[in-house]
Amino acid sequence: MSNRDLDAAEIFDPRLRASYELCRQLNAEHGKTYYLATLLLPPAKRPYVHALYGFARYADEIVDDLASTLTESEKAEQLRIWGDDFLAKFDSGQTNDPVCIAVLDTVRRWNIPREHFEAFLHSMTMDLTVTEYATYEDLYEYVYGSAAVIGLQMVPILEPTSQDAYKYATELGVAFQLANFIRDVGEDLERGRVYLPLNELEQFGVRKADLEARIATPKVKAALKFQVARVRKLEESSRTGISMLGKPSQPCIETARILYCGIVDAVEDIDYEVFTKRATVSLARRLKVAVPAYLQARKLWKLTT
Repeated sequence: MSNRDLDAAEIFDPRLRASYELCRQLNAEHGKTYYLATLLLPPAKRPYVHALYGFARYADEIVDDLASTLTESEKAEQLRIWGDDFLAKFDSGQTNDPVCIAVLDTVRRWNIPREHFEAFLHSMTMDLTVTEYATYEDLYEYVYGSAAVIGLQMVPILEPTSQDAYKYATELGVAFQLANFIRDVGEDLERGRVYLPLNELEQFGVRKADLEARIATPKVKAALKFQVARVRKLEESSRTGISMLGKPSQPCIETARILYCGIVDAVEDIDYEVFTKRATVSLARRLKVAVPAYLQARKLWKLTT
């Protein structure tokens, strides 16, 4: 399937194909739901989305590799060196990095702004030094670079019919990230991080120490419900933007919206017991959403080829 996708995208250079295939493998291995949604795109678009995922995943591995023996400062230096090299090669596209070969090719083909990658690298650096956020505004600086810009990078590939699509892509990216934060409260504590704004927790009588006790008290559940409501508000608003994308791309993003934001439904299903259970969107649910979307997508591909 990968060779077919590369042929459809008219990527024939062996060096480029090897890099795109590496990015696809990273996506398939580490981004199961993301990868599933990508298969709903026309084959000619998939390699470029895989490349963007590969870039984000490689940076994330530097930051969050729990098996790494590097200190936080050493990780920061490694990320800086890798990021600076990528940005230095951004205009020329001439790099030997096995992942960035495909990324920079994608950048040139779709005219993706450098500023989105700068914001992403900034947030990855923040994650090495910032362990908690006092307000939502503080958190948003991180979330914009870690999630919103991923959507902004993708929009040109999805061929929008309106510039307003970028605004809605930002909202959807933020919703995805916040849903993950709600689900992963316990896991993030193990990494020494709290991604729920402290001042909002305090509105419900919840302190950081209460989270560290790892008990879903009524107050903790109320605080999580508040966060879930924000995800749903962002998700609902973002739906307008999906209709602004090229029709063949819409089933992919609609499926991603349902499945990623469905994480908060799963949190509700476990009664917010996020410290002792993992909220997951079941395989049955994923297939129920993805199979009809795939059939719809195939019809749209045929209409546009």
